[in-house]
Amino acid sequence: MTAIEPTTTPVVPAHGDVDLAPVAALVGDPGRARVLVALADGRALPASVLASEAGVSPSTASAHLAKLVDGGLLTVERHGRNRYYRLANRRVGALIETLASLSPTRPVRSLREGNRAHALREGRTCYDHLAGRLGVALMRGLIECGVLAGGDGMFHPDDGGGDRLSAPGHATDYLLTTGGAALLAEVGVRVPEGRRPLIRYCVDWSEQRHHLAGRLGAALLTHALESGWVRRAPAPGRRSVRVTDEGRAALRAHFGVELPPAPDAGAPSTGAPSTGAPSTGAPSTTATHARTTTRSS
Repeated sequence: MTAIEPTTTPVVPAHGDVDLAPVAALVGDPGRARVLVALADGRALPASVLASEAGVSPSTASAHLAKLVDGGLLTVERHGRNRYYRLANRRVGALIETLASLSPTRPVRSLREGNRAHALREGRTCYDHLAGRLGVALMRGLIECGVLAGGDGMFHPDDGGGDRLSAPGHATDYLLTTGGAALLAEVGVRVPEGRRPLIRYCVDWSEQRHHLAGRLGAALLTHALESGWVRRAPAPGRRSVRVTDEGRAALRAHFGVELPPAPDAGAPSTGAPSTGAPSTGAPSTTATHARTTTRSS
């Protein structure tokens, strides 16, 4: 009796290489790109607002939003009869920030557009935490007054740590000091429990320095908004934030952050929008104005 030899079937991998094209096609459309930028602060916005931000008709906006939801970049939630859209997760927010650092700036065709671009670089939200010159200045203040330890807040491209511009960082291990935790509690910053890391940082795309993320970064933004230290831009979809006079005083008193005086409410920005290079006139932080804390890990 002749034995039947078993046949060998080649193993076909279940998945091939990563296919960037579908996501690139979603982000590559100008209208959809503007929708994503409008949602980059982590808030949920209705289709009508997003249509205005994208500069398209409501029907075109609906088509864009459907594609972004199907592609996994947005989620939709219903409130009453209205649908609200938001970024699917923090990775999408990080993607937008990374692409912003690689993308050219759009031509400024009006004073309004110039002021808006300037405001984004002065202070903005990066998903759920502060970014721009304000976010960088706050990070530096937290380091200099001893709330955080373990790093200097600077981006060091040649240290071999692997950090990239406009992306979540991992080369520096920041720690919340014992004195820093006590100071934050005294100020009233409530940090919720959760599996998300307490401290993370991003390399800011406009300043090319560290700004604070993680649960602590989100808690500080929440406290700043609730306490009236900062205010969001009045129009929905605008990521820029403005520091109030009360906020300037509080940031100076608690964390030694010295911000330049606010321009007159009606005065236009005199400086041209930044091209993405590090700011040479970054807000200074003066640790002598901050309360003394004990460095301890």
